Amino acid sequence: MKTFKLPDLGEGLPDAEIVEWHVKEGDSVEVDQLLVSMETAKAVVEVPSPYQGQILKLCGQPGDIIETGAPLVEFKDASGRQDTGTVAGNLEAGEQVIHASPEIANATHRSEAVKVTPAVRALAKRLSVDLSQVTPTGPKGSITADDVQAWIGASSASTKVSYAEPLRGVKRQMALAMSKSHQAVVPVTVFDEADVTNWIQTDDITARLIQAIVFAAQQEPSLNAWFEGEGLSRQLHKQVHLGLAMDTPDGLFVPVIKDAQEKNANQLRQAIDQFKQSVSTRQVAPEQLQGATITLSNFGKFAGLYANPIVVPPQVAIIAVGRIHSAVRVIADKPSVRSIAPLSLTFDHRAVTGGEATRFLGAMMQSLG
Repeated sequence: MKTFKLPDLGEGLPDAEIVEWHVKEGDSVEVDQLLVSMETAKAVVEVPSPYQGQILKLCGQPGDIIETGAPLVEFKDASGRQDTGTVAGNLEAGEQVIHASPEIANATHRSEAVKVTPAVRALAKRLSVDLSQVTPTGPKGSITADDVQAWIGASSASTKVSYAEPLRGVKRQMALAMSKSHQAVVPVTVFDEADVTNWIQTDDITARLIQAIVFAAQQEPSLNAWFEGEGLSRQLHKQVHLGLAMDTPDGLFVPVIKDAQEKNANQLRQAIDQFKQSVSTRQVAPEQLQGATITLSNFGKFAGLYANPIVVPPQVAIIAVGRIHSAVRVIADKPSVRSIAPLSLTFDHRAVTGGEATRFLGAMMQSLG
């Protein structure tokens, strides 16, 4: 007997959730045959078999969370390549359409098979949507994420359901990260505002904010840094790898725009739009969610003026921008209606002084003015 243990499906991810088994006990499988779809905090990962042989036991059911390194599949007879114990499968959200039988899909109104990718199946499971009820509009009759959301919108008018559910995937990882931050970071938040009247009607707001962060990091590099708490060491970065918080129905994603200091406004917009697309479809690669040196949260596009954003180690700073609004300010001794961007900067006071933080914030305001 050989045991296949859950490999590390990302950079140090502690666990993953079983979305769907593609085999059953007693099946004979080939090397690299798809075994299971697993959801991590970053993507839905399709895990292939490292062995050729007969499956003796599946160590979990859909919805179970398996720790990295814990048994996943036991093989009665096995031969073939040995698993490395690190990364297995396609780390991006799988695009392979799974043809699930009506019994597996719990179909009650359609006799044909349900065609759906693992990422969309995970979304439907999280939202308690019966895929057999959803009208497919995707390629070759497959169900898309938009189809699932459309079904929810159509049904919500007539049905109101209240229930408690455990946090899974991205939301679960966010809860763990916030708890870790609360335990480790010594946060201080400073607030100010930038007068953006001169450009707010013509420029790309998010790109301009990123450029202001790049400028501030060049003037005061101590906030574009990582801090190691146990050894009390700080690593300053010349490159600005900017994490951009993006809200989705699945939870908060923070893709990273690498080398933001080398990109102009058009290139930043292209990167932002690409991430919006890949995040919305859960096809963002795990490596695109790693390595941020500083983070921007542009929460003001929804509501709110000021906030107390949370620093996620090893970063030492996060900038939040509130709702840009009109306000009266005195300009040249005369009242004037101006466009104001509220700024909230949280920094880890273990690694950053108040002077460093306020100089950084002042440089951002200078760039945005």
